This record gives sequence, structure tokens and C-alpha cells, in this order.
Amino acid sequence: MTHIARPPATTHRTSLVPAWLFALTTLLSVAVALVSYRYLGAAPEIPEQIGANRFVSPWLVVHAGSAATALLLGPTQFSRKLRARRAALHRWMGRVYVLGCMAGGVSGLVLAAGASTGIPTVMGFGSLALAWLGSTGLAWYRAVHGDIGEHRAWMVRSFALTLAAVTLRVYLAILGIFELPFITGYQAISFLCWMPNLMLAEWLIRRRRARA
Repeated sequence: MTHIARPPATTHRTSLVPAWLFALTTLLSVAVALVSYRYLGAAPEIPEQIGANRFVSPWLVVHAGSAATALLLGPTQFSRKLRARRAALHRWMGRVYVLGCMAGGVSGLVLAAGASTGIPTVMGFGSLALAWLGSTGLAWYRAVHGDIGEHRAWMVRSFALTLAAVTLRVYLAILGIFELPFITGYQAISFLCWMPNLMLAEWLIRRRRARA
């Protein structure tokens, strides 16, 4: 794989989010990733709305495995200690993260096209898949070409979209708790699970640049 340029040495970098929020995000990411790996089993129990997807086989297994791996590795890419002390490991984990996002994005795009809950769901999850592929591809491209500042900004955007797997489940839980109409709610969630994440990521990036 193409060599990724080493970042220039830095003496200080302000964290994007408080330590407790990063820890909570990491915990939720690991939990959702581990639960998602169940789809790789021999006969997993598949929710009705997912099972109705006409492209569920084999794309659900591809999507679950690759996206879960990206979700599991994503938080490690923001560890300053890992970058400083284990730069080679950071780069290799980053490569696996990118591959996970790419496979997850392509399979997600296929699954979006086969959604059984209407055109809004196709558009919502399809847009997520395209944005995920684009942001991750740009993060990798910037790293390869040594533009580490832009690489980190695109990684923030990419991981914000990876976290759609977490926010999706939060919204689904709310949908169930309040017994809201499923199809209408699911159509809205196909946008809500990622658009606020991306807007927050952009705000954090701009705030850090303003303070630099």
C-alpha cells in the first residue's frame, strides 16, 4: 500500500472534545461494533425491516463486518499517544480503518438501494454511504500526500459518519420508547443518524482552526 507521510512533530494540540465525551464515544463505539459482529454468525437473528431488504444477502454480512471494524478502530486514530509512540501501528490501524469504511460504504450503498421502507430511506442511507466514502477517501489521500492538517480534519468528518452506527441505534431506541410510527420514523432517522454528526464535526474543525 502507498506509504503514508509522517506528520511533523508538534508540541501541543488542543483536544477536539472533552476527555469524558471521547471516552463515552469510544465505549459506545466498541459496544455497537461488538454487537454488530453477530451478523457474521451462521444463522443471525435479523430485524424484520433489514431482512426485507432485497440485497440483504450477502451485503449485510459485508456491511456489518467492515463497518463494525471501522467503528472499533476509529477512536484509536485520535490517540496522540499512539501516534507519538507507535507511529507504524497507528498507520496500519488507519489503513484497516480506511478499508473498513470503504467496504462498509460500498455495501451500505447497495443496502440503501434495496431498502424496503421507501425512497426517503434510500436517499438518506445512500447519501450517508456516499459521504462516508468521500470523506474517508479524502482523509487517506491527504495522508498519503503529507497534508496532515487536512488529513486529520477529514478523519474527523469520516469518523463522525462512522458514528452513524451509534446514533442510529439511539434514535431507534427513542422510536420504540415513544411508540412512534416506524416507517415515518425510520425514514427520518436515515438522515438524522448522520447529518447532525457531520455538522458537529464541521463545527469542531472550524473551532479548532479559529483557535490555532
